[in-house]
Amino acid sequence: MSEVELDVLDLKEMVLSNNSFGPSDVGTIRTAIAENYGHFGELRDAVNEMEVDDTLSPAGKTKMGVCQFLLGKFSDSLQTLQAADGSAMALFYQARGLFELGRYDEAIGVYQQAQRSGYNEDQCNIGIAEAHRYAGRIEEGLAILDNIFGPAEQTADYMYQRAATVAAVGGRMDEALALYQRAVQTDENHAGALFGLALENDRLGNDIESLDLYERAAKAFPTGIGVLINLGLIYEDNNQFDKAQLCYKRILDCYPDHPQTQLYMKDAAATGNMLYDEEAQRRNDRLAQTLNMPVTNFELSVRSRNCLQKMGIETIGDLTRTSEAELLSSKNFGETSLFEIREMLTSKGLSLGQFAHEKKSTEPPIDTSHMSPDEQALLDRPISDLNLSVRARKCMARLQLNTIGELIRKTGDDMLECKNFGVTSLNEVREKLTDLGLKMRGD
Repeated sequence: MSEVELDVLDLKEMVLSNNSFGPSDVGTIRTAIAENYGHFGELRDAVNEMEVDDTLSPAGKTKMGVCQFLLGKFSDSLQTLQAADGSAMALFYQARGLFELGRYDEAIGVYQQAQRSGYNEDQCNIGIAEAHRYAGRIEEGLAILDNIFGPAEQTADYMYQRAATVAAVGGRMDEALALYQRAVQTDENHAGALFGLALENDRLGNDIESLDLYERAAKAFPTGIGVLINLGLIYEDNNQFDKAQLCYKRILDCYPDHPQTQLYMKDAAATGNMLYDEEAQRRNDRLAQTLNMPVTNFELSVRSRNCLQKMGIETIGDLTRTSEAELLSSKNFGETSLFEIREMLTSKGLSLGQFAHEKKSTEPPIDTSHMSPDEQALLDRPISDLNLSVRARKCMARLQLNTIGELIRKTGDDMLECKNFGVTSLNEVREKLTDLGLKMRGD
């Protein structure tokens, strides 16, 4: 897939709808998330849906187990794959999961089963060699690598594993570095080889080179914990606390209870500013734009349009806060109109009632009796006239606030419930309103 295709890829839909699933699909998922980390959330959402689907076939469980592995849910992945279809792929990822859980001898046995079932023999042997290395049997691992011949010797995975094993033997660092470099020349995005080179440059005091290598390794998916922790610590040393927190957040996305990372995140947040996830912000902004789209922008039947108008439903966001039952309770709104609305929302990746829990409560009217005509006129002015900062302005969009009058109906607590809107932004809004002689409800 090209970068453009990956950017528009609906990874959740791909995982949930693609019946066949093999190594190439795993490659697509890894590349998509490496190119745009926002796809990680889509993979997680897809897995969440599969985990509550009691009708999954054995092949579907293999897909779910592999995706759980990619999310770092190794115990769940292993349990799922052991109840899957027994395919070579299911066995290979069972072995990968056992390795990640530190059960190296069991991993070796399952790698051998995967080989017998037809999974790539060389890939399994590379995995077996890695398991021996981690179990402390370095010479045994090196012997297995010595017996791999042909095209597999030219792969980045082979050269990386050989480099790491040679480095573990000791006294052969020049050879290990040459192998790491060859692996990166073969695959410029190989996280393991980049990490190996970064570590050595770090130890040699080559700060600029090691930072570049760590950053390149961090773009890969899945990314090792060591890469993200070391990179986060470098960012903290450079007073780039927001970037450090993004590294720690990526670890906590996969390992929410990782104690070391939790401490690092807490320290980085206390020293710098609270995490501002730019990618999540962009996704939220795109969603806010979609939710604010008027339903009149879509080609609906006259009956559907009239019914929505009578119900006071003006935007896509209003529909996502309305249930199917509420629509059907409206006079003249039948199954045909319901199907039409569903199709419209599905085209935008949304559904009826999706945000029903966010349904706006009826807010009290503004008391304008004490206001002059000029002050009352201010209420109809757009919020953009306040010249707010980017963060505060985006929060207005997420809350679907368009005029100053709508803003002053809100309390400070209402505003603080909005993601990424903190006390600093609240004070900014209050100051802008004070300049106009206005204040928020409850102030």
